[in-house]
Amino acid sequence: MTTVPVPRPSVDRLALARQVLENEAHALRDVAARLDDSFSRAVELLLGCSGRVAISGTGKSADVAAKICGTFNSTGTRAYFLDATRAVHGDLGMVHPGDVALILSHSGESEEIVRFVGPLKGLCARVVALTGNPKSALARLADLTLCYGPVTETCPLKLAPSTSTTVMMALGDALAFVMSETRQFDEIEFARFHPAGSLGRKLAPVESWMRRGDELRLSPDTLTVREVFSRDRKAGRRTGAVMLVDADGRLSGLFTDSDLAKLFERHADGWLDRPIAEVMTRSPVTILPSARLAEAVELLQSRRISELPVVNEGGVPVGLVDITDVVGQDGNSRAGYPRLFEGTRPQ
Repeated sequence: MTTVPVPRPSVDRLALARQVLENEAHALRDVAARLDDSFSRAVELLLGCSGRVAISGTGKSADVAAKICGTFNSTGTRAYFLDATRAVHGDLGMVHPGDVALILSHSGESEEIVRFVGPLKGLCARVVALTGNPKSALARLADLTLCYGPVTETCPLKLAPSTSTTVMMALGDALAFVMSETRQFDEIEFARFHPAGSLGRKLAPVESWMRRGDELRLSPDTLTVREVFSRDRKAGRRTGAVMLVDADGRLSGLFTDSDLAKLFERHADGWLDRPIAEVMTRSPVTILPSARLAEAVELLQSRRISELPVVNEGGVPVGLVDITDVVGQDGNSRAGYPRLFEGTRPQ
């Protein structure tokens, strides 16, 4: 006999998606309201850790633990992921007596978790449980329990970890950011841990991106325009600006290829044999080499300029940021910004 499947009712996909998000958002609000002094005590234990934080879980909780571990490390709290199953087969050897363990389990009754907490306690300083069940075996074994209370999984079957993992992930963020603020962890330290990718480029110091040395066009401001351009024979990447310096070597002005073109357009050939100081842009916008690349990009954008001189504390030019170094040919910023000039290029 052939079984005819019963047709399932059509699903309003957008409505269901919105309901999932609303359910999880509601759970987060409830958990936030339930936070008590156990959170503060957990922060104190983690801050007082002389070693690293070992973060562990099983199943989906293990995935959350790995993410929390990454957040801890990137915000100034040294951490490592400890797989509960592998731990009892030798990985407990990575645990140091000064470490504090943060164990994630929604039910707190997972066999793998309960089995390895006992041996773990003998190897580390403290064990902190992150669970939804204050009466679980994990909660009883831990030195401190951070309990977020009951939550209902937003999975239509009420089975797949969903709301519970969202709550654990958010609490991991809360722990990480409270500790980073307590430590006064700043952008400079954050940049040290994020040297790659678009985020790393935004946070990188200007000196790591600027042109320098033979790539710069420098000239005394006492020379004529013709002399400045006739003596410029530098090889390599060519920037579209000459940085002019005074007798003390300090930046006194900027003269660009566009400025030269304007002289020709106005048929002002006589200016070519006059001191470049008379036609240069005096007191140009500058930036320090220690500033963040994000600040340089913002200046290029807000001032609609193509070249940004980099000067030291004494006003001496040490580099230059050219727009072509941070913005690709398609107008997209190589420094990680979606679009710098909305379809136009500075003149």
